[in-house]
Amino acid sequence: MPAAELSLRALDGVPLVREGDDLAAIILAAMDRSGLTLADDDVVVLAQKIVSKAEGRMVHLGTVSASTRAIEIAAAADKDPRVVELILAESDEVLRVRPGAVIVAHKLGFVAANAGIDQSNIGNRDSDDRVLLLPRDPDGTCCRLRETLKARTGADCVVMIIDSIGRAWRNGTVGTAIGLSGMAGLLDLRTKPDLFGRPLKSSELGLADELAAAASLIMGQASEGRPIVLARGVPYARREGDARELIRAKELDLFR
Repeated sequence: MPAAELSLRALDGVPLVREGDDLAAIILAAMDRSGLTLADDDVVVLAQKIVSKAEGRMVHLGTVSASTRAIEIAAAADKDPRVVELILAESDEVLRVRPGAVIVAHKLGFVAANAGIDQSNIGNRDSDDRVLLLPRDPDGTCCRLRETLKARTGADCVVMIIDSIGRAWRNGTVGTAIGLSGMAGLLDLRTKPDLFGRPLKSSELGLADELAAAASLIMGQASEGRPIVLARGVPYARREGDARELIRAKELDLFR
């Protein structure tokens, strides 16, 4: 078998992103600064925050009025009732509440703490009251960005948006794909032979999540300022896909 090699490169010189910014132009300028040219099968991995900022998903809490339900949940979660109101607006169902976290089924389909709403790395000072919501349609954003990049460069690449999400059965957050265009999110390996020729019976690979976790390692979580990663050499054939195929159906979710 040929040797397998996956390379990950955090792009240089990505500026602070503001509402309305052209993300495709930012990606290509950062690639140029990094001495790279976009090629077929490259995977462009974007941190959720720069996408949300570009799409104007910043909310000032001063514009939010908390409902009675939000006030009740906020008391149990020890959170700002206005933040809880936004969590409820972004979610289909509240699953668990504990001090510091409201676990919800997000409108995008996945389970997340606080509906992914965050105040880190958005430029807040102590007196600011802004929060950042997740993109409204991350799969759609990836599809549009991919089309724009192909139109500007001719390269048929993959685009992925990732966020740090916790898991019900493990401590710590892990980079997770919340948006995807151009490759499989979930890879079905059933019927493939193992080393001894035995067919695999239940193996499904969370391909996009595995790549998201790898990219998240070099993006960092604090002050690194590396929100775009270029991946090359993903060792599976491409097909069209999206991040929604990674979401487990509610009736199969044993942790609810």
